[in-house]
Amino acid sequence: MRSVSDLQVQVFADGADKASMLALYRQPHIKGFTTNPTLMRKAGVTDYERFALEILERIPDRSISFEVFADDAIEMERQARKIARWPGNVYVKIPVTNTRQQPMYELIRHLSADGIQINATAVLALDQVRHIAKALRGGAPSYISVFAGRVADTGRDPVPLMKSALELIAPQPNTQLVWASPRELLNIFQADEIGCHIITVTSGVLKKLTLVGKDLHEYSLETVRMFHDDAARSGFTLERTADIAYSL
Repeated sequence: MRSVSDLQVQVFADGADKASMLALYRQPHIKGFTTNPTLMRKAGVTDYERFALEILERIPDRSISFEVFADDAIEMERQARKIARWPGNVYVKIPVTNTRQQPMYELIRHLSADGIQINATAVLALDQVRHIAKALRGGAPSYISVFAGRVADTGRDPVPLMKSALELIAPQPNTQLVWASPRELLNIFQADEIGCHIITVTSGVLKKLTLVGKDLHEYSLETVRMFHDDAARSGFTLERTADIAYSL
């Protein structure tokens, strides 16, 4: 099994907890960061701009994606241009559509042509990748974030979709594919195997990196001990109703 140090896919930390982000910044295998309004809400962020600028001051030299939160193209553009002026290696996340399912391809094209680094987000379908790739052609460095984990949540295997997405953007060296919303550590190795450029990973999944290559018999024994110890801590008992003779 390949080790973490052998991986070619870039691992980006996905979250909005400041302490966690700064701790992960000290890890050389974390190449960038992504966040979104939902993650910020979960982390208790109330001042969007203040949080972002504080993070950028502490993490000035790695890619960080911040998302617009407006629901019409005009306000999205205003927010995107403001975010793009923040210091650091900022990518502006633009959703593939607004809440009325109106595509944001033209806005993505316009911003990218003006030199703004775009992270097209909330992408789940291959036709969306095709339209976004066309919009980004010839523009600034960009990401297309395909939510492979959400694709898997629907019972579909995301790997063929991600392979096809890579083929679509292959002629565009300035565009990188992001495997977003992974559900398990295995997804990192799947993304690496197909040549995906980036995978965004939450801290919960990142904690499992210490398990890579672990001996399975040792892991089995640890699991047995966990069950036994938790039963003991809970004080579980079963009333004795009969004597059973059993010998190993």
